[in-house]
Amino acid sequence: MAAMLGIGLWGLDRGGMWGDESVTFQVARRTVPQIWRLLHDVDAVHGLYYLFMHAVLAVHPGEVVLRLPSVCAATVTAGLVAALGVRLAGPRIGLWAGLLYAITPMTGHYAQEGRSYALVAAGVAGATLLLLRAVDAATARAWWPYGTVVALTCLLHELAVLVLCAHAVTLALTRVPRRVWSGWGCAAAAVVLLLLPLVWVSQGQAGQVAWLAPPGWDRVERLARNFSPGPDGAVFWGSLLLMALGLRERRLAAVALPLLLVPPGILMMVSQVRPLYHDRYVLYALAGGPLLVAAGAGRVAGALGRMRFAGRRVRIAGRRVRIGRRRVRIGGRRVRIGGRRVHALLGVTGVLALTVTFLHHLPVHRQDRSAAQRPDNLAVVSALAVRQMRPGDPVLFVPSVGRLAALAYPKGFRRVRDIALRESAPRSGTLWGREATPGELRQRLASVDRVWVVAERDALDPRRPPSDPVERTKLAVLAEEFTVREEHARDGVTLRLYVRPSAGDVPPGTATTARLPESRPASPTARPRPARW
Repeated sequence: MAAMLGIGLWGLDRGGMWGDESVTFQVARRTVPQIWRLLHDVDAVHGLYYLFMHAVLAVHPGEVVLRLPSVCAATVTAGLVAALGVRLAGPRIGLWAGLLYAITPMTGHYAQEGRSYALVAAGVAGATLLLLRAVDAATARAWWPYGTVVALTCLLHELAVLVLCAHAVTLALTRVPRRVWSGWGCAAAAVVLLLLPLVWVSQGQAGQVAWLAPPGWDRVERLARNFSPGPDGAVFWGSLLLMALGLRERRLAAVALPLLLVPPGILMMVSQVRPLYHDRYVLYALAGGPLLVAAGAGRVAGALGRMRFAGRRVRIAGRRVRIGRRRVRIGGRRVRIGGRRVHALLGVTGVLALTVTFLHHLPVHRQDRSAAQRPDNLAVVSALAVRQMRPGDPVLFVPSVGRLAALAYPKGFRRVRDIALRESAPRSGTLWGREATPGELRQRLASVDRVWVVAERDALDPRRPPSDPVERTKLAVLAEEFTVREEHARDGVTLRLYVRPSAGDVPPGTATTARLPESRPASPTARPRPARW
């Protein structure tokens, strides 16, 4: 947990929120009635998370505070993974499993994200530990904590319900008696019944994930690499080999393997018909990987320890002793040579090996702490607006989701006029406000001679006409009545100044362009911008 906390806090203030984080930030700062109104039309799947973050940000609204719950959740998850390892295979396996979870780049990525996925991972890990305790207790009362934690986790994100399928496979593999199945079945049924209203509401908002595509084998490979402590090279292939060896620890494998494979597998199969899959929706399944790797490493360590020390003779106080076979008197105490000390040495060696692995992939972790590794940086957009726009200038967001930059960082847009906005986001119960109709927008643009346009990378491409009539009107009026005078580009966002052509102006179709250096490519864990779940 200490390792995970240090990794989570390292570089937490990266200097800018990206789109989904800004949604959390601006929605959580609304009043509870405004949040409730929003959930009727959009983002119902995140309703409980927004209410939780409303209480968190009431303490201090800031980027670091926005991400602190995820850091704390990842820290708790690392401890829970270690506790699972201890319960299933002993302290050494638990120590290694917890550290493996902490140093995995995907874990660190979502530990620093102002979204619900790290909290969901903590809930699933806690529910898995409570499942084992309930099975051992074999009483009806023991299932109440399990059902409560699973229910809260599913309310944070409804796709966490797939963990029930993983737990069912675990119970089948461990051949539990009928009374255990009865207790688990009652808890699972209660969770599903509680979740049905949320599922019904969210189905009406499925357009939020319409951008998702059916996953192919490339997504399977990407998920496997993201779940590894090292996404490539010897660490990745070594992790797969150790996982295979870890399957011989049957009790641990019966818990870890279904958790690792069942939720992603089910979601990928469903997504072939109705695309719902994204890596972050199954982040909680990652906990199964470190458990299997640690179990495999434990078997290798045990074999090496026996091969190196068992039966070997050493001289102690003038006596030849066979290690691991006899007790000798040292300082008045009888001590078995080669027992606990060898196990302690192997444990420390494993920790050192994990430290070397972390240092080897340190550049990956360092890159991930840069704002450039997220899909966008809204702070950069606001900074460009401060430098380039004059007081009273009209601004047009293409598409309207670009208004998130003004909502997250209003300082950069405080002096300008949002020419397309008809009703603000909090008042309209939407994420980024309601815009004028196509006719109203044409009238408003007819009254100005210059307008700044904040656009995504491909939004101004004439070869990709948008389906929304308001967005088509924006592009049509700009093409018919304006010409580009200035352009500034950074981090996938373009800021253009459009003016009406007149005597002395640059000819239509030409522009004076000032391009800032583009950011580096996004990390493998980075996600496409339109995501709202």
